[in-house]
Amino acid sequence: MIDLDSYFLSGDEIDLLSNHIIGGVILFSRNVKSRSQLTTLCEEIKSINPELLIAIDQEGGRVQRLERGYSNLPSMNQLAGYCSEDNFANISFAQDIGWLMASEVIASGLDISFAPVLDLDLQRSSIIGDRSFGDLPDKVIEIASLFIDGMNEAGMHAVGKHFPGHGGIHEDSHVAQVEDFRSMEALEKHDLLPFSALKNKLGGIMTAHISFPKIDINIATFSKFWLSEILRNAIYFQGIIFSDDLSMKGADLGGSISKKIEQAFDAGCNIILICNDRSAAIEALHFMEENAYVSSGNLNALKPTQSILWDDLEKDPRRDRVNNKLNNIF
Repeated sequence: MIDLDSYFLSGDEIDLLSNHIIGGVILFSRNVKSRSQLTTLCEEIKSINPELLIAIDQEGGRVQRLERGYSNLPSMNQLAGYCSEDNFANISFAQDIGWLMASEVIASGLDISFAPVLDLDLQRSSIIGDRSFGDLPDKVIEIASLFIDGMNEAGMHAVGKHFPGHGGIHEDSHVAQVEDFRSMEALEKHDLLPFSALKNKLGGIMTAHISFPKIDINIATFSKFWLSEILRNAIYFQGIIFSDDLSMKGADLGGSISKKIEQAFDAGCNIILICNDRSAAIEALHFMEENAYVSSGNLNALKPTQSILWDDLEKDPRRDRVNNKLNNIF
């Protein structure tokens, strides 16, 4: 999967998206000027290849690529706090928020949001923090499960992230090479639990560019131990494994982009992401063509199970009800 530079497709991007090796596109805030513009962009992408998966990060809180004209979603930490009040009396609201987020994304022409974040917030991570549902595995599982149910109601498959857990370290793997020195026992009792408990509700899982030296020297994205032995064979996850962006600093331990691709696929990734580095994306494409690489995941399985028209969504009383409640609570 690759990213795009602006609000519209350039000639070079049209050529790139015409290549059968490209499986999808991830959009960022720079690609969104208005809802109508976004819808047009998605239509143009699908006119090139209707099988391309169009993704975005619309988590809520500080990670919302869709803002003007869209519902202002709370962070998952805020949502979990409200849902936990009065002995979890408000927990069903998590399903409403999952439905609202997914409905607006699908109605804009996109297919998936890379959500929810299943990392535990252990009060250490600068990049996870309030993106997490919390620090207690049982609480995270219960609330995230309902959030996913809401996504599914709208027709969207969920993609949990960042396996096996990004919440235990301070550094941000976008800008640093990161190590977590906890033991396997510690991870099994905490970070791995949401991924394991929710495996059958997830269409995909995204990896973390973090190494756990006491367990395996490779970052999870390049680790057969984490992706093949644990995620596939121990947890029995059957969905699509996405790498996080291979252009992130945390993935630099893999070496050149071609070496990163080899390691990611060899470890068990089905789909790789290369963002914010067009030259690396082009180099990766040439490398994959020369070496007959093909993505091993069926991205069509992550297409929405139903279509939603924005005009119909605006008339849906549930959307009004959920937004009114959001405005009163947060």
